[in-house]
Amino acid sequence: MDASIIIRTYNEAKWLPELLAAVKSQELDGLSVETVVVDSGSTDGTLRIAEEHQCRVVHIRKEDFTFGRSLNVGCAAGEGTALVFISGHCIPVGKDWLANLIGPLLDGRAEYVYGHQRGHESSKYSEHQLFRKYYPERSAIPQNDIFCNNANSALLKSAWADHPFDETLTGLEDMELAKRLVATGKRIGYVADSSVIHIHEETWARVKNRYEREAIALQSVLPDVHVNFWDFLRYFLAGVLLDTGQAIQDRAFTKHFGEIFMFRLMQYWGTYRGNHQHRRLSAQRKESYFYPR
Repeated sequence: MDASIIIRTYNEAKWLPELLAAVKSQELDGLSVETVVVDSGSTDGTLRIAEEHQCRVVHIRKEDFTFGRSLNVGCAAGEGTALVFISGHCIPVGKDWLANLIGPLLDGRAEYVYGHQRGHESSKYSEHQLFRKYYPERSAIPQNDIFCNNANSALLKSAWADHPFDETLTGLEDMELAKRLVATGKRIGYVADSSVIHIHEETWARVKNRYEREAIALQSVLPDVHVNFWDFLRYFLAGVLLDTGQAIQDRAFTKHFGEIFMFRLMQYWGTYRGNHQHRRLSAQRKESYFYPR
């Protein structure tokens, strides 16, 4: 088996049919592929959809869920040389998404790669700006840092066998693993021509909670990072100003200003709450990770 596509699900019935249809449409050029769904207690039809698309389903109890634990369950179940991770609310773009993503693993150029992401038409304006920041148009194989994102990524099963995901983290299990792999001489790569549409349909409270749990996890990944209240204000104001400037260029200021204000407020307030009690940091690292551009 060349690749196991692993999808973590919890009530993903809205977008899962489109995701699985895109998986089935891939041009495989002789690659053998399976799809494994790791479900943590869905009640909305997710399991029926997975079965209709001939996915292999494994289960994890909702109360036992962590991002790392669900991935480890999926990785153990997967039989592929390459383990491919995609969120249940992401849609692959094009018929070469999979081949492009796992190519650097199969030809020996990297052990862990992640692909391009872009927003949906329903995505918040500021989230589009974040996708542009973190997912540029040019690939880097290998890259020079540990950034990685499991919404669209692939990992050699042999690398996972030696370095399973940390099951204790509240997020950023991808960056934590990338950090350990780099420390052992392994290579992380970014594949710009393997893209997904990443759909976040969140209340403002859920946006804040997402960034808060990621900031908590970041303390384990980058223990020298500390975000104080001044940092919160500075990043928030910079995010609003930069996004507003872009919205003016896009002739969309009136439509999006309120949304820009709320997204950046929830993003950086959640980051501050999750991180502000941690130790002081290396300024260059902090600017690179948090600054809006």
